[in-house]
Amino acid sequence: MKFFYLLIFIFFISNVYSQDQPAENAVPKKDSAIVKTTEPDTATKKVYSPKVAARRSAIIPGWGQVYNKKYWKVPIIYAGLGVTGYIFVDNIKTYKEYKFAYTARIEAQPPNPDSTKYNQLDEIYKTLSPNTIRAARDEFRRYVDYSALIFILLWGLNVVDAAVDAHLKGFDVSPDLSLHLKPGYSDMARTNGVSLVLKIGK
Repeated sequence: MKFFYLLIFIFFISNVYSQDQPAENAVPKKDSAIVKTTEPDTATKKVYSPKVAARRSAIIPGWGQVYNKKYWKVPIIYAGLGVTGYIFVDNIKTYKEYKFAYTARIEAQPPNPDSTKYNQLDEIYKTLSPNTIRAARDEFRRYVDYSALIFILLWGLNVVDAAVDAHLKGFDVSPDLSLHLKPGYSDMARTNGVSLVLKIGK
């Protein structure tokens, strides 16, 4: 157990020293603040609007991701929408085939057989019973609904992703994130000890 605690302590120490900490003899904070305020990048930093990103992705999928400069997401979005769209079109095609076959088989039955549509059927549909064709038709009708729903959901996720990305652009994700071991007195525990402090941003 002591060895386990030692490993955790070494891990935290390595994280502390892995950060680029300023030296004690570095430029005073007052001067560094003045230098930072004179940098042109802070004045011209682009502000990303979640509404603009969501609106653009709602119009054209991937447009919001381009606005957020997340170009690598665009092929993923179009791959998902493309596959779903292909499945949707294929399900509609198959559904229409089964629908036509069922109508042809019903019209070809007595007492008033009409073989006009029946002669246009493929041989495989002629070997199936009308009930089997009707069951397959109804099943592919559900597949059409499911594929359309998935397509709409993917489009909606594309909009949500663009809005969330634009919103997160405003957070500080700079590398100035570090863990510090701070010895001192704890008012809560009423004893001396070592505290682990997580520094986020400036």
